[in-house]
Amino acid sequence: MKRIKLEGTERTGLGKKETKKSRNAQQVPCVLYGNGLDNLHFTVPVTGLKPIVYTPEAFLIDLDISGKKHLAVLRDMQFHPLTDEILHIDFFNVDETKPVAIDLPVVITGNSEGVKQGGKLQVLIRKLKVAALTKDLPDSLDVDITDVGLGKTIFVRDLSYPNISILTPPSSTVCRVKVTRAAREQTPTPQK
Repeated sequence: MKRIKLEGTERTGLGKKETKKSRNAQQVPCVLYGNGLDNLHFTVPVTGLKPIVYTPEAFLIDLDISGKKHLAVLRDMQFHPLTDEILHIDFFNVDETKPVAIDLPVVITGNSEGVKQGGKLQVLIRKLKVAALTKDLPDSLDVDITDVGLGKTIFVRDLSYPNISILTPPSSTVCRVKVTRAAREQTPTPQK
């Protein structure tokens, strides 16, 4: 899995006034928690967050908070409702000996038989929540649609990956090939 470095500064003052000062200085308030770690409050420059926030990819993040090193994953983000400014970010502290839950992007591969016959591919899930050790986490999860015919669906329960537990509900639809009007017209009608 891809790793990215992020540097932050530990916050001593908490509350609305301190948070507003941080945001005015182009710093985003963040918190790191999990795996027995006391909540660690810090700030990160807005520009440092762009590579991890505005992308569909998932990363392991090497945090350097005032000289203290931590391995983390992005857990939650809050945005301003009107300006889309990043207001707050939560990071989860990762223990490399324990499984970590993370959302990984889905990558569709192959050429579907149903699409070749005129159907339309609909991708309904772009990310799957999985749990695995950090050494077993891939950059993305490939879903092969080569054998998916007209009107057929791939559910989460149809997928499996080595050393990875899928946490997304099994009945969720990943993708399907919808029968279009053009495909229906090409299908021969049965003779009596």
